[in-house]
Amino acid sequence: MQTPLRIFSADGELISQFGEKRRIPVEYEQVPQQLINAVLDTEDARFFEHKGIDPIGIVRAAVILATTGKKSQGASTITQQVARGFFLSREKTYIRKIKEIFLALKIEKALSKTEILTLYLNRSFLGNRAYGVGAAAQVYYGKELEQLSLPEMAMIAGLPQAPSAANPIRNPERAMNRRNWVLSRMLEKQNITQAQYDEAIMAPITARYHGAEVELYAPYISEMARDYLVAQYGEEEAYTGGYNVYTTVDSTLQQQAQQALRDNVYAYDERHGYRGATQQIWSDQIPSNQSIIDTLKKTRGFQGLQPAAVVSVAEQSAQVLISSGELINLEWQGLKWARKFISNKRQGSAPKLASDVVTVGEQVWIRNNGDAWQLSQIPEVASAIVSLDPHDGAIKTLVGGYSFHTSQYNRVTQAKRQLGSNIKPFIYTAAIEKGYTLSTLINNAPINNADTRQGTAWRPKNSPDKYTGPTRLRVGLAQSINVMSVRTMRYTGLETAIDTLVKFGFSREDMPRNESLALGSPSVTPLQVVTAFSVFANGGYRVEPYFIKRIDNAYDQTIEQAKPTLACTPPAPIENVPAASDDPFAAMAGEFEQSYLANEQASASANEQCPVDARHAEQIISEQTAFLITEALKSVIWGGGDWSKGTGWNGTAWRAARVVNRRDIAGKTGTTNESRDTWFSGFNPKLATTVWVGFDDHSRELGRTSWNANGAKDQISGAEAGAKTAGPGWNEFMKMALANTPVVQMQPPEGIVSARIDLATGKLSRKSDHTTAFEYFVAGTEPTEFATEAPTQGDIFIDNSVEDLFQ
Repeated sequence: MQTPLRIFSADGELISQFGEKRRIPVEYEQVPQQLINAVLDTEDARFFEHKGIDPIGIVRAAVILATTGKKSQGASTITQQVARGFFLSREKTYIRKIKEIFLALKIEKALSKTEILTLYLNRSFLGNRAYGVGAAAQVYYGKELEQLSLPEMAMIAGLPQAPSAANPIRNPERAMNRRNWVLSRMLEKQNITQAQYDEAIMAPITARYHGAEVELYAPYISEMARDYLVAQYGEEEAYTGGYNVYTTVDSTLQQQAQQALRDNVYAYDERHGYRGATQQIWSDQIPSNQSIIDTLKKTRGFQGLQPAAVVSVAEQSAQVLISSGELINLEWQGLKWARKFISNKRQGSAPKLASDVVTVGEQVWIRNNGDAWQLSQIPEVASAIVSLDPHDGAIKTLVGGYSFHTSQYNRVTQAKRQLGSNIKPFIYTAAIEKGYTLSTLINNAPINNADTRQGTAWRPKNSPDKYTGPTRLRVGLAQSINVMSVRTMRYTGLETAIDTLVKFGFSREDMPRNESLALGSPSVTPLQVVTAFSVFANGGYRVEPYFIKRIDNAYDQTIEQAKPTLACTPPAPIENVPAASDDPFAAMAGEFEQSYLANEQASASANEQCPVDARHAEQIISEQTAFLITEALKSVIWGGGDWSKGTGWNGTAWRAARVVNRRDIAGKTGTTNESRDTWFSGFNPKLATTVWVGFDDHSRELGRTSWNANGAKDQISGAEAGAKTAGPGWNEFMKMALANTPVVQMQPPEGIVSARIDLATGKLSRKSDHTTAFEYFVAGTEPTEFATEAPTQGDIFIDNSVEDLFQ
């Protein structure tokens, strides 16, 4: 049938369709009887009576040939047309007609009448790349077959003889004549009444081109699926084999991710200023509205942006015309953001009048922000977002950029960008597995003994450039303190840090062999990052990300089924029971024990959702380590201390606490030198998500913004960074994605204990005031000394070098 390739979401929403021919195969029982009548009355009224050829039709064609000298198509039955369509060309020669007759006779012996008619209804070319009546109904009317009206059925039934030249889109007048002739045939054959005929011939032509009924726009994931099918089966087979590919993306989450990315990119772009109109359509003499509309129609809208022409400007409003002919008012709320863009680091002053922003005759972009129309522009900054189910690696959302229309570059899988401080959880993981705890003190002081492997005197600094002396590991990670990360890697050793990163799925070849590693100098993809963060969410297992759930062939048979890696430990194998002896009671006891063990393990497997025959993900860190890092990453969002006592502190992602406002989320910001790459990666136990924002041109900095007098009170200003640039996108998406899900209470795994510590020293405390707090430890690593006791030499200062202390 040469059915096109179709891509679906996990919940069955059509994402995309690939293939030159559009075909929607239907069963005979699915075709309305009136459509069957229309086809038979037009093409072969005696179809159910003849044996493949129609002698009456042949005689009629012979008479026409003898009297006019013209060859007629009238002698071909539907069976002959099926024979021609499958095996022969359309050239009008006697030898082809003879072959057609013999093939028709053979087909009639092999297939039933309904099978032949089903082939015809599905195979016939009906114009505009539509093959078969199912596709024609969708292409011309955007309907299912059972939704067609009588005039629409007659229109489709009349298409086979001249599908390109006489279809209702290309030649509506000729198509209407053909339709009405079909209706007259139906009346003649008494398949419709005179009243039905009179009403149907008065119906106007309503056909227009309808593309594939895409229910979920997700071009980056559909392109990944298309690439996979072409690689597996070859281009021709992939596009014509009728494969249905079901991806792992969730349609609701995907739409939320796309919205969050767009909103975040618009927010960044607009706070950096307005770059001006697209073009000046007119300056002096105002052209006609139709002339303006014709100009606007040359520019395609996308991602909610629409081209518009400014037709009038008031004090604090403007009126624009769009390509549909509608006039839209832009109020001051939608204009006042547009101070002038000077550079990524500089913006002009806030406008006071609409004339400070737009001029009559300009072509601009506008968009609806959900509340009203506003002035907009095409963003230059790039972004990506990807989410995984941390328990099996299923990709739930994937957005490779702001617009597939402007760039097909998939930044989730193809863009390798510097990781920045997103790397720090993995550095601290190596340290915890080597002996550090969340209460270990690390010296937050300038590093003066430079790393000579850099080739220069590399002395990392904090951002902001502040130092607090010995600081607990939890605080160092939550506040992303650079020098503490470097000192932590010095404790683990460079090779151990690299080995740990490789365990999390990063490539060893991407790891620089110097201390810049501790601050995120490796270049990695967002997909690698979200996969690595999933390890913390699932208890220490590295799952393999996958995006295809299953592939069905044209006969609805599943030919490929994903077998994902599961983040769980399989049940222990059943121990062998000694062979039964001659003693019948011993044999019965052995059978009972075997059955008992089997039932116990089956129950345990079901409880843990870890089938014995599944692919099990490798556990790369202990469940205890994963829990401790997750706890520290929660502090990135929620901070710590007691604000009422003056000891409260924020983590770098404190905005997430306000927006998402859930206690089961954890995450990490990331910013590279000169803010060229910004990240936010985070998770709850059910969903892990990474957001990246930067320019495709790596030489461009994300820059900074000054305070906008026209902006909101909670506006973002200052230098761009992970928390300000990528973080808001993550916050918006996770707020929507988790909105209807319960908060997951995380219980400490076996082997984790808690102890009250002194916040200043990390030692045990007998106090219970704001200077102390409970902290988690792997059993056996908790402090043994109390803060009031004399400290043992070197037990709290991890870096003892005198030159590393404050000078």
